[in-house]
Amino acid sequence: MLLDLLYPWHGDWPILNVVRYITFRTAAASLTALAIGLVLGPWLIRTLRDFQVGQVIRHEGPATHRAKAGTPTMGGLLILASALVPTLLWADLSNVNVWLAVVTTAAFGAVGFADDYLKIVRHSHHGLRPVYKLAWQVLIAAAIGVVLLELDRRNLYTTRLIFPFFKGLIPDLGWGYAVFAVVVLVGASNAVNLTDGLDGLAISTFTIAAATFTALAYVTGHRVFAEYLLLVRLPEAGELTVFCGSLVGAGLAFLWYNAHPAEVFMGDVGSLALGSALGTVAILVKQELLLVIVGGVFVMEALSVIAQVAAFRLTGRRVFRMAPLHHHFEMIGWQETKVMTRFVILAIVCALFSLTSLKLR
Repeated sequence: MLLDLLYPWHGDWPILNVVRYITFRTAAASLTALAIGLVLGPWLIRTLRDFQVGQVIRHEGPATHRAKAGTPTMGGLLILASALVPTLLWADLSNVNVWLAVVTTAAFGAVGFADDYLKIVRHSHHGLRPVYKLAWQVLIAAAIGVVLLELDRRNLYTTRLIFPFFKGLIPDLGWGYAVFAVVVLVGASNAVNLTDGLDGLAISTFTIAAATFTALAYVTGHRVFAEYLLLVRLPEAGELTVFCGSLVGAGLAFLWYNAHPAEVFMGDVGSLALGSALGTVAILVKQELLLVIVGGVFVMEALSVIAQVAAFRLTGRRVFRMAPLHHHFEMIGWQETKVMTRFVILAIVCALFSLTSLKLR
């Protein structure tokens, strides 16, 4: 929006020439998102308290979490506002990739909102029935998959996969890519959702992943960097750098209020939206498989739940004291802040390792 409004005046005001640069607009979007989040945060927290939108704690969870009951939830609304508004302000709105990212994030956020709303009105940790929740996620992801196939038909996208560390392995999934996109989007959204269990954990690890994809989006759209790193160059995908920058700023703003002891929780409206945002960007910049490394913490959390459920159903025994994995470490005596800090360190290591993989192929 601001690109269209400000750039035509660069002839009279040369300083406005900077708005055509993605790097400038990314920085501006990130700072705008940070400002929106910090300014609106106290108002939203007060509003949520006034409407008694408080967290319902599961009885089978760690005993130390029971004191968190009643903490304002659905703070993901703050993240969405902080991330999407700057994107619409600073990104090139003629770019289809930007709209795919914005619409997907908002749609998954809507599913999370419905889930959170039902939990609140029922005063229970049960929201949408799991089958309905999953069905909506699959439906949204399938719609995105169909759009991607159409973009591929118009030579604006490619259904080929890039394998980290293997420059010659680039299979084309064809129509099967729509199914693959569903797996990526639904998997990413639920993985972040499972990670959201400790103060600051999900948002801090997400922000690290978003910062990583900010770099990946930029090099994917940059001719010189893409050729040097042997990436599939997608010029239109470069505009996602602005979207990712907004996510980073929004994440930092929310962490200000979500740090231990948390003043507000993101709820499913936040976690499902953020997970889908990562999945969408990974798909659009052709780093779908690298997402497994970038979001290593999220993958680890999701696998811990899968292993726990499978082991209990097959053998009647548990692999961990409690799943997801962050609860296991709490149960063996780690303090919440220690778990969060160590998972953040692991997230940074995963991010750095994923970036090195760009050249190690």
